[in-house]
Amino acid sequence: MASRGAKGVGAAGATIRASDMEKLSLEQLKSLKEQADLEANLLQDSLTKIRTAAARLEGAAAALHDLSVRPQGKKLLVPLTASLYVPGTLDDCEKVLVDVGTGYFIEDTFVSGVFPTKCVILRCQHKTMAEGKDYCNRKLSLLKSNHDELTEIATKKKNVADEAGMVLQAKIRQASTST
Repeated sequence: MASRGAKGVGAAGATIRASDMEKLSLEQLKSLKEQADLEANLLQDSLTKIRTAAARLEGAAAALHDLSVRPQGKKLLVPLTASLYVPGTLDDCEKVLVDVGTGYFIEDTFVSGVFPTKCVILRCQHKTMAEGKDYCNRKLSLLKSNHDELTEIATKKKNVADEAGMVLQAKIRQASTST
């Protein structure tokens, strides 16, 4: 899949060979490199967000599992922030507060092992801890698959940017020695 124009490379997700890059003008090469660098950076940002989402999902699943095995009346520390905890007593482990974002919380009946931000939507779908764990595993598997795909694409974009940079430098050197 070779593309001759700088714009066609990023938009279509195609790769371009070094031999095709040598046929491009300096401006086209600069544009190609800038576009490939931009796309690689955007993909890296997406990878970071996927890793963060996976970590939060794993943490939420672990917290819900831990909550489900604790007896009523159990003393525990309740996090108010990432570094501030207050003592508390487990009153009803069947009800949880779900953070749905922007400072809003919903009290919901606990469904074993369900990812907290999805409790409202999935309340009737997961009845057992095994089903909840299966849900979390499927979500983690999907995130891993997306992560792997994005990693591969980001690597290709980075390679295109690096190749374009090398060809661009060679053309600039060649132009400066001929003048």
